[in-house]
Amino acid sequence: MISRNVHLLGVPTSLGTNRYGAEGGYRAVCAANIHEDLRAIGHTVQDWGTMFIPDTKDAGNPKAMYLSEIAELCGRLASWVAEVLREDGFPLVIGGDHSISAGTVGGAALHRRKSDENIGLIWMDAHGDMNTPEVTPSGNVHGMPLAACIGHGAKELVNIAGFSPKVLPRNTVLVGAREIDPDEALLIEESGIRCYTTRDIDERGMCAVMNEAIRHATDGTTGFHVTFDMDALDPLTAPGVGTPVLGGLTYREAHLALEMIADSNALLSMDVVEINPLLDNHNITAQIAVKLVASALGKRILPSLHRTVPFQGNR
Repeated sequence: MISRNVHLLGVPTSLGTNRYGAEGGYRAVCAANIHEDLRAIGHTVQDWGTMFIPDTKDAGNPKAMYLSEIAELCGRLASWVAEVLREDGFPLVIGGDHSISAGTVGGAALHRRKSDENIGLIWMDAHGDMNTPEVTPSGNVHGMPLAACIGHGAKELVNIAGFSPKVLPRNTVLVGAREIDPDEALLIEESGIRCYTTRDIDERGMCAVMNEAIRHATDGTTGFHVTFDMDALDPLTAPGVGTPVLGGLTYREAHLALEMIADSNALLSMDVVEINPLLDNHNITAQIAVKLVASALGKRILPSLHRTVPFQGNR
């Protein structure tokens, strides 16, 4: 296992969704002992607390509510992620709703762009997050960040950090999707990203799916960012999410996916989003999130079984 200098940051916002609660995700994972768990497996942890989120009452455009505020927040977040990577740290961002990933992915891509390098992206989610203001059924920006990362949608999100796309579609992988809007489905098919639905996982198994996902995310890149929406899990396992969809990943499927990500030695940065303690049961969703992060950062059932393969980048 690689010992990392983990920089932990909370982004307590629910501006991208239509219900309160996601702003409490960072405090919930802290209560679930994330610092202790990561230090126990050999990492150092620098806790930056939470980003400042200004008060706002005007939702603005009903087809992209709070867009300007979210874009400003994501711009600041992108700068922070890029700075942590420049210092050889590992950015670990806790949401907040999924709109923040336009900033975390933007920061990781910005850092590598200075060396004319590309990153990959593994997006684990029950939803497509490929809506745009033109086709969104809700106007909630947390349904738009993946589209923005590959260059589609509102210019405020698309141009975070001053460039687009953040990730090439061929290096972008969506895993665990099971509720996709019709217009999202069209954009997924036309864009060229890889999408592994829960049916793919049912039929082929998580191991086969993640082997392919990691291969796509590392093809010609220097590593990849992982964003994990907790609604990727089945809500019977992780109930504390704002947009639950039955039939999600099991506890062990999620751990296997993240253990394989750790084995790849290609993980550059990570965010975990959509933990809603107001909807949770005894903080179980945050506790699971902490265990999943530990798996992504190298925790093993038997630590002596070392299967990490050195990743050199630009495969």
